[in-house]
Amino acid sequence: MVLVTVVGEQQCRKGFEFVFGGPIAECRDCKIKNVCFHLEQNRRYRVTEVRDVHHECKIHEGGVRVVEVEKVPTRAALPSRVALEGSMLTFEESSCDRLGCEHYRLCRPIEAAEGMRYRIASVEGPISCPRGEALKVVLLD
Repeated sequence: MVLVTVVGEQQCRKGFEFVFGGPIAECRDCKIKNVCFHLEQNRRYRVTEVRDVHHECKIHEGGVRVVEVEKVPTRAALPSRVALEGSMLTFEESSCDRLGCEHYRLCRPIEAAEGMRYRIASVEGPISCPRGEALKVVLLD
């Protein structure tokens, strides 16, 4: 199924990735808001095709262009005991506060929100955790 949305003119190129943050108040009266707001909040998307349709926009300088997008799996580090390919889980944010750790963004991915449901699409393998946690990198759908 093709997902169609709009992105700012500055961002409309194949391969551009973004996280949909959800509806914003300034868009309440926009005639094309339904095209923007049907995406899943806090989910990462990649532009796969750029169409020739352009619209004016209060938020994006230069307006927006219609694009086709695909969901991008979220890479995350999870406790090894729950990292089982094909299983479903409710995401729980890590309590890790080590900003300098090379794996920090895997343990606390921007696009994964507390309470979101995911399917573990694949398990990439273990990583070393400076806190001694047994963690594996997974792709979440």
